[in-house]
Amino acid sequence: MRLFTTLLFSSLCGIAHAGQPLPPDLQALPPPPAMSNNAQDGDLEPQVTITKEKDTTVEEYRSGGKLYMIKVIPRVGKPYYMVDERGDGKFSRQESLDSGLRPPQWVIHRF
Repeated sequence: MRLFTTLLFSSLCGIAHAGQPLPPDLQALPPPPAMSNNAQDGDLEPQVTITKEKDTTVEEYRSGGKLYMIKVIPRVGKPYYMVDERGDGKFSRQESLDSGLRPPQWVIHRF
């Protein structure tokens, strides 16, 4: 009975709200501003510079001309990253770009 009363009341409120007249001084919204094409394609995508040395390959990633990440790939071993997290030019070493954050994954119901 409660469900029926709630549904009836909510539908009557919706009908009452829809029947209200519009205010007389209502004006149309102005059109949205045009999108600017000031950004070049090179500004949106990172620039990658690859330097090959005797024992390592170094990939430098820049965005807007600013170096923000370096990937070092040694000839033997796993690659690692040097990341400028704060943008102050100080790089910290990371073994991978994985943050280590793992959301909980519980089984709620199995079919």
